Amino acid sequence: MKRLTKKQISNLAFLAVLVLIVFTPLGKQVKIYLNRWIAFSPSVESVEDRAMLSAKDYQWKLQDENGNVVDFSSFKGKVVLINFWATWCPPCIAEMPELQELYNSYKGNVVFLFVSQEEISTIVSFKGKYEYDFPVYQYLTSLPETLDHGSIPTTFLINKNGYVVIEKTGAAAWNSDSVHETIDTLLNN
Repeated sequence: MKRLTKKQISNLAFLAVLVLIVFTPLGKQVKIYLNRWIAFSPSVESVEDRAMLSAKDYQWKLQDENGNVVDFSSFKGKVVLINFWATWCPPCIAEMPELQELYNSYKGNVVFLFVSQEEISTIVSFKGKYEYDFPVYQYLTSLPETLDHGSIPTTFLINKNGYVVIEKTGAAAWNSDSVHETIDTLLNN
């Protein structure tokens, strides 16, 4: 029987670690940690590049975790943060502690919409496990065109005039000084 070379052994070890990361719960935790480690504060869109929500975009209907129907148009004229996420998504999980802290700082002044299409029981269980208390919604009507996103997490920060000031796909450091400064500016204008 032929003995394995050092290179073959290192390749097998690398493959074993890769399988561990991709296919096991330990891998999910590694992905969450890596996403937190590489997350940075999201960038503000330049004024000329900002998308504006249309009247049709405001016709969006949502349902909160208690079954109440919410009309997105009721948030017109307010600063709104919308986060599209899922409990199974490592980058989503990675940014949740920062989003919870941001929510704690601005609840009552900023409208927070954490939007997921998962079962409410799954979401409530996830929130309980991590002691999150931010509001979660599901959409009942089609996603507004301006907020249509290709992946999760995707987060939008919208000013009082309906312009998208921040659009970020992927995990981000949401409780950063720059995000606080941006929100404070939006609240004071």
